[in-house]
Amino acid sequence: MIILLTVPVTPDKATVRTTRAVADRPPLGLDMEESAMKYFLTMIAVLFLVPTTVWACMDIMMYTRVETAYGGPEAVTVMVVPDGSGNPLTEAWLPWGSRVDATITIFLRGCEDEAIANFPAEDMWLESLDYGLVNCWGGTIADENTDDQGTATWAQPLFAGGSSQTGCKVLVNGMAVETPPTLAIHFNSPDINGDGTVGLADVVPFATDFYGGYQFRSDFHRDGVLTLADLVHLARAMGRSCP
Repeated sequence: MIILLTVPVTPDKATVRTTRAVADRPPLGLDMEESAMKYFLTMIAVLFLVPTTVWACMDIMMYTRVETAYGGPEAVTVMVVPDGSGNPLTEAWLPWGSRVDATITIFLRGCEDEAIANFPAEDMWLESLDYGLVNCWGGTIADENTDDQGTATWAQPLFAGGSSQTGCKVLVNGMAVETPPTLAIHFNSPDINGDGTVGLADVVPFATDFYGGYQFRSDFHRDGVLTLADLVHLARAMGRSCP
């Protein structure tokens, strides 16, 4: 047999102040016993209900996935410019200079694999695995909020600089989508040093690459060689910077 003893305790002033702060200030005339009960029930909600909700919402990444329009074995390259005047993902380069559509589509799903509609575009963005792709503020977010099917895309030009050959990932509220964990999309830019502006500081490394040997970072035309076609891209982008 279990005997439960209840010992009445009169809370001190500090306890009463804490009770009112956490359980919302009670109206005038509410006695101390009812106030203490409200505090107790609030603590139960905080300790048990909130962690359960947070844990359930972690499952959003379990069902969410991304796809690229191009499904070939080769990595594709997108030339980006800080002001957004680079190539759209619909006009990515294959290694030998051919164009291909590399549009990225996300299928955003909730805890029970349901579509999440109207999720903000600014809370979904791209990053390269080595952070060599240097994003302008909001420069790699999705093109639009998710639709009724929970989908959104990256097809328009990005606002970014730098270069990367490690692949990229999609993040949702800062959490990386793991299906798949890496997209075979590389980036380069006339903003070679990734400072947000195409300027004279980028001409020096380009000249070094042009005369000293092939470097991916300067192959804006993406055909495996550095030619005047790459110099044209650099000249067109000169002076352009992040918004």
